[in-house]
Amino acid sequence: MNQQFQLVSDFQPTGDQPAAIEGLVKGIHGGHRQQTLLGATGTGKTFTIAHVVQQVQRPTLVLAHNKTLAAQLYAEFKEFFPRNAVEYYVSYYDYYQPESYVPRYDLFIEKQTEINEHIERLRVAAKAALLSRRDVLIVASVSCIYGTGDPETWAKYVLELRVGDSMRREAILRRLVQLQYTRNDMDLAPGSFRVRGDTLEIHPFYEDAAYRVQMFDDDIERITRFDALTGEILAEQPVVVVFPATQFVADQEKLRKAVNDIEAELEQQIAFFKSQDKTLEAQRIEQRTRYDIEMLREVGFTSGIENYSRPLEQRMPGTPPHTLIDYFPDDFLLVIDESHMTMPQIRGMYNGDYSRKQVLVDYGFRLPSAMDNRPLKLAEFEERMGYTIYTTATPGPYEREHSTNVVQQVIRPTGIVDPIVEVRPIEGQIDDLLQEVAARIKKGQRALVTTFTQRMAEELAGYFNEVGIKAHYLHAEVETLDRVEILRDLRMGVYDVIVGINLLREGIDLPEVSLVGILDADKEGFLRSTSALIQTIGRAARHIEGRVILYANVMTDSMRNAISETERRRAIQQSYNEQHGIVPASIVKQIRDLTDRVKVMAADEAGHALQDMEQPDLSTMAKNDLHKLAKELEKEMKAAATNLEFEKAAALRDQLFELRGMLALRESDDLVGAAEHEAPQRAGRARRAR
Repeated sequence: MNQQFQLVSDFQPTGDQPAAIEGLVKGIHGGHRQQTLLGATGTGKTFTIAHVVQQVQRPTLVLAHNKTLAAQLYAEFKEFFPRNAVEYYVSYYDYYQPESYVPRYDLFIEKQTEINEHIERLRVAAKAALLSRRDVLIVASVSCIYGTGDPETWAKYVLELRVGDSMRREAILRRLVQLQYTRNDMDLAPGSFRVRGDTLEIHPFYEDAAYRVQMFDDDIERITRFDALTGEILAEQPVVVVFPATQFVADQEKLRKAVNDIEAELEQQIAFFKSQDKTLEAQRIEQRTRYDIEMLREVGFTSGIENYSRPLEQRMPGTPPHTLIDYFPDDFLLVIDESHMTMPQIRGMYNGDYSRKQVLVDYGFRLPSAMDNRPLKLAEFEERMGYTIYTTATPGPYEREHSTNVVQQVIRPTGIVDPIVEVRPIEGQIDDLLQEVAARIKKGQRALVTTFTQRMAEELAGYFNEVGIKAHYLHAEVETLDRVEILRDLRMGVYDVIVGINLLREGIDLPEVSLVGILDADKEGFLRSTSALIQTIGRAARHIEGRVILYANVMTDSMRNAISETERRRAIQQSYNEQHGIVPASIVKQIRDLTDRVKVMAADEAGHALQDMEQPDLSTMAKNDLHKLAKELEKEMKAAATNLEFEKAAALRDQLFELRGMLALRESDDLVGAAEHEAPQRAGRARRAR
């Protein structure tokens, strides 16, 4: 399919977006393999990248450093390119505990996983799109540098059905089974097919719709795409290509060779352990591997099959695995979002995996070839990088060293300038900060304060509360969902000040914050580096009265660089505002409760309309209503997971656990009450019996 990227938006590039787009596109056409989009917070970097994608018309991979950010980017790009293949590729594990061994305690931990089937379908859809069209944009987390199967083998196992072609029905059915599809004549679920006379219906694992193939003898007469739930015909299709229903497809010839290679490696490893007088390790590796070999021979699969990926793919020792990047053509575009966070993750993933696997191999739990089931090393990732754009407000050492073209984007459409930055002495910093915070509270504004230690954050928050300022602390010991609720309460005015450490930097959007106080700003280090200070200063960049106070006795290089960069951006924005007559306005953003406190629904037995209650008293609700609420929570939790709203799903899950605990306690109390009521009656019956 040769369809072009078509960007759909009600807005046109403004500010320095047109120059940034032009600079990046010229850089790609001019042979710049690595570029940096130096974009400040709130300047529309995603919109700029979307325009670059439309202009260069290349398959694109967008890398993010976590699932939540990837989901946000996926939603944005999906909106920009509704007519193109925008796919989502992240780890499909809702829960993942890798196998490991702790020699000190002789403790082996088995692998435990819980796979999200919806995400697995999206991963397969991403690979299918890459092998069938060029207008593809994949938003992925860094998990995409793990092995995902040989693209040549995966592409070979496809089924192409075309109107007018002749193919025996039995051959089509055998091919579908090879592609890991199951026959189900009752429920046409994703990854299944059914047969009704001369009509074959297939529901690809990675699509929402199904296909109906009508045949006369061995001739394909008609192919239609239809809604698998309602049966509604959606379109006529001249051809349909069905890709495998799983990410890994076993090539039978490779499987036979792999089993022989695994046996040969096993014999070598047993001999090695015996030569080292490690009889326990020799017995362990033989017992575990013999079982896996038998499973591979009989059913073509075994638990932990990924540890045999090297022999299964017939790779040489030490060679990297096939990853999602191998499915892209050579001219693809790579966008690394928040690269100052993402690149260190990519650099560090291999070493963490290596140390765990080495222990398993040394103690006879895995063969040495398992070491090649791993993420890419940094050098291997670099070899596979296409034309790369790093997007960040604070480029790290890697981007600064490798980028041959830097394009800046610092003008905000709202006209808001970067905050004023002041440096004040450390002596009396708490009293000075109290006065500044009090002044902001009178205006209905909020403040953030950063400290160096958890203890200081807690004590300072306590001191604020003692003098009548509503405050709360925020650090790594606070549960993730509690952090979300604390920040929401700050926006709603429950708190006036949040005191934290380094959790007040990337990804926190608080338009009500007009003051940021940084204590001990002259303590050089990770928490007070140039990039950390710029990110922290940016928390006050969404308010027209934004101000940042650095408390320090010495002007460090990091402080000087951060202040200089902030002033440079202020000057650019102010000049733009004057030229275009823009009056800055604070960002107004709806306050949404991410934990989505569920409204209680009380319904009668006939299922009449449910009534909303703002703050329900669960202790007074009837058990039937609690059960109904639990069902509603579970439904919303599953819907949130399906919509990739992972934080919301986690919050609903915790509320559901709490509600079920309350139900269990209520039922326990009912049982105790019934037993207490029954006891006197039993005693009376016993006396009468005597």
